[in-house]
Amino acid sequence: MPDLKKPPFEILSPEEWTAPAVFNSPHSGRDFPDAFLRQSRLSKPTLRKSEDCFVDELFLSCVTHGAPMLRALVPRSYIDLNREPYELDPRMFAGELPGYANTGSPRVAGGLGTIPRIVSEGEEIYRGRIEFAEARNRIEQIYLPYHRTLSALTNAVLSKVGEVLLVDCHSMPASASAHVAPQVAGGVDVVLGDRFGASCAEDISGFVEDALRNHGLRVLRNKPYAGGFITQNHGAPHRGQHALQIEINRSLYMNEATLEKNAGFQQIRAVLAELSANLLPYLEQRFAPRQLAAE
Repeated sequence: MPDLKKPPFEILSPEEWTAPAVFNSPHSGRDFPDAFLRQSRLSKPTLRKSEDCFVDELFLSCVTHGAPMLRALVPRSYIDLNREPYELDPRMFAGELPGYANTGSPRVAGGLGTIPRIVSEGEEIYRGRIEFAEARNRIEQIYLPYHRTLSALTNAVLSKVGEVLLVDCHSMPASASAHVAPQVAGGVDVVLGDRFGASCAEDISGFVEDALRNHGLRVLRNKPYAGGFITQNHGAPHRGQHALQIEINRSLYMNEATLEKNAGFQQIRAVLAELSANLLPYLEQRFAPRQLAAE
């Protein structure tokens, strides 16, 4: 059983759930198990380099506007909830992995599997190899319940309304887009990932893009992030299931070296609050006319 002092995730619920959307923040957790800190050769601040710092706070206004947020409380360096359940790197385990483990994905090759081997800056997390049994416990006790909860939330909307939007909330390093958009002066502020249209209807992605551009933000679609496992797994527009990943440039709202909020935090939070205030009524009108709130 993982050494957890608190629940590994939580649902932040509106007083009345009226919006046909679910917000998700799988990488903003920062409750570190003591046993994990003892296993790691890295300090807590270094382990947090993989974290989508404060992203849950940035998008929290969705709750005020009638949509719940599911957020992880455990850190991404402990378990990455935006992966397949068993994307595992054999280099970090003491014994052989079971045949059902995906050991060949590009994410595993980069050390960023379900149980990460490195933090985002390439530093090895663990002092030595770990047992597969520990990884299995984390997956069974945290990952699988998290994804069951996320599916239950989206299915609740889908069964009542007929369509649902999952907004997957993330952040990215300021340098992330330099190689795909060197011509964009000052860098890219937001990357929207809809898997090149496979996970979200074009008009919804376009609505979000236009809303952000109207605030002067520089927005790219699907480069360098087209959407991860969650977007892929929950996006099926032909079935009324839309999933859109939003990546916010961290330098807009925080100091990437000290992991502290900067003067732009309130401004970006206000922009995202306005996005929720406008997007959620748009979805209510666009989707089936049935109401989500209990009669």
